[in-house]
Amino acid sequence: MLLKENIPVSYVFGKIKKELILVAVYSASIYFIHQYYNFKAVSIPLTVSTMLGTIISLLLAFRSNQAYDRWWEARTLWGAIVNDSRTLTRQILTFVDSSNHDGEQKWALKERIIRRQMAWCYSLSCHLRGQNAKENLEAYLSDDDVKTIKKMDHVPLALNELQGHDLRTLHKLGWINEYQQVALDSTLTGFTNSMGGCERIKNTVFPVTYSVYIHLLVLFFVLLLPFSLMEFFGIFQVPLVIAISSAFFLIEKMAIHLQDPFENKPTDTPTTTISRTIENNLKQMMKDELPADINAMINKQPQKQPAFYIL
Repeated sequence: MLLKENIPVSYVFGKIKKELILVAVYSASIYFIHQYYNFKAVSIPLTVSTMLGTIISLLLAFRSNQAYDRWWEARTLWGAIVNDSRTLTRQILTFVDSSNHDGEQKWALKERIIRRQMAWCYSLSCHLRGQNAKENLEAYLSDDDVKTIKKMDHVPLALNELQGHDLRTLHKLGWINEYQQVALDSTLTGFTNSMGGCERIKNTVFPVTYSVYIHLLVLFFVLLLPFSLMEFFGIFQVPLVIAISSAFFLIEKMAIHLQDPFENKPTDTPTTTISRTIENNLKQMMKDELPADINAMINKQPQKQPAFYIL
């Protein structure tokens, strides 16, 4: 999910609570050593800390931009999933004419495909977050689909394959023509591409050495800062060091959280919310196209389909 507003201060500073406690103890210790143990000869010019802070700021800005690019790419991919889900539903509803004598059978297959797409979105969300992608999908899938995915490790891929099988069924039964099958298959390919892009972000680790080097520079800067501020601020350097350190630590933590947009954190790409939006949109589209004589079907659980639908 995403926290849009009213973010608790405790949540923000809770991420760096340990660091701030250590900085407070360290800066206070430096002050007392200077005052009571005649350690005043040790002084670092403020320009040294200023230059080092400027360098670290540039590095943190670069890292934050790179982390945000990963987050934004993940959000863009899920935006494409939203568009393609609506497109698939529109194509299924308009390409397959269910107004003739076998309309109920056609509608049953169309409903199965659309509900399977809802399940695909939820399963991909769980798959990317390392959760069980097979849970809570029974409300969207037929009994045969549930049995199929139980045998698979990659649930979204298995569901996408089942969609392809049903497209072949539609073509073999003559319910769609070759051009319509190609258009539908192109939409399924878009889902595969979006899924692969999300997995690439998930599995591509941000360079560890880059993160370690920046973190070491931030620590070095914090260690030098009390010596630079002691001459000008005395005891007041303690809250000042804490405030300056908080800014650097928070920016560093923000970049760390943004670089992994599928970890089920408040800063993640809101895949569950997006999946719920897709479900609501597709249900609305189904309701708008639903034949009057089977209007009650939209609120029922998907039933097991006739055997000739499974190819």
